[in-house]
Amino acid sequence: MVEKLFEILQTGRIFLQTHNYPDPDAIASAFGLQKLLAHFGLKSEICYVGAAERASVNTAVREFDIDIAPYSEALGMQEDDKIVLVDGQKLNANMTDLPGDEVACIDHHPIYNVIEYQYSDIRLVGACSSIIADYYDELKLPMPSEVATMLLYGLQVDTGYMTRGVNELDLKVFPLLYRKADHNRLELLASRSLEFADLKAFGAAINNIQIYDKAGFVHIPFACPDALIAQVADFVLSLAEVDIAVISSSRQNGLKFSVRSVLPELHSGNLLAETMPPYGNGGGHASMAGGFIKRESIEKSGLSAAQFLSLMHQRLLGYIRDHLPGSEA
Repeated sequence: MVEKLFEILQTGRIFLQTHNYPDPDAIASAFGLQKLLAHFGLKSEICYVGAAERASVNTAVREFDIDIAPYSEALGMQEDDKIVLVDGQKLNANMTDLPGDEVACIDHHPIYNVIEYQYSDIRLVGACSSIIADYYDELKLPMPSEVATMLLYGLQVDTGYMTRGVNELDLKVFPLLYRKADHNRLELLASRSLEFADLKAFGAAINNIQIYDKAGFVHIPFACPDALIAQVADFVLSLAEVDIAVISSSRQNGLKFSVRSVLPELHSGNLLAETMPPYGNGGGHASMAGGFIKRESIEKSGLSAAQFLSLMHQRLLGYIRDHLPGSEA
């Protein structure tokens, strides 16, 4: 199957674009794919929009000397350059449309916008890293230790260390990666998941949390990287009183949302996909999802920032109560 991708990429410049503000799974998947393409003589460049702001991501980039750069005009991307989207899809809120041609997509999130790619491998598995690992296994290729280590770390982070959204493919590749990974370096990555400045976000969560039924709502009144918001969501979800965590963060260009759910009857991706419009959009997996509303949409509503946030919380809570039997009306 993946051989078709190699055929598509035989000519022209190749970019591997991760979702904006890439997390460990996005970086690992792009890194593993870059090494795989290099095995077949195909040179590629990894790029993203935003910043790789997490301590664990920056540690990984330094530790494994990953060739990755934030997108800028300095990269000189042209319209006929080929883009492979990794850990995200075109038209998603967290995937900026760059000048090149999105010829391929490798992702593990649900499809909310149907796009015709020349090559598409979108599987609902725990981590995009599992798909890349499966390519190595399918092709019977030796996997470098640094690739196995990064893919294993990406898989562990995105599945909460194999506790959520785990699929048969994740279970298949886990022992393969585990045997080949450098566990000393893996431990280093795991130990660099937070920075001192991150404690401010957790402090905001502790001070601002509101719980309705089994849903915990937190607004962080300052800009937070996507990965940190996700960590705050996991932190809130760890409370015994909370089965659904809804986290929002103020950004200069809008409002970011992250949702976590341990309830099978409440699909996180559907929650955001149905409550964000017409102001913004969102989606994701059953257990975890993200959404974004642009500042322009908030301003057009005629509401203050506080009023708009209250409106969105009401919409989210209304959806949650409508989909959970026994919840307060």
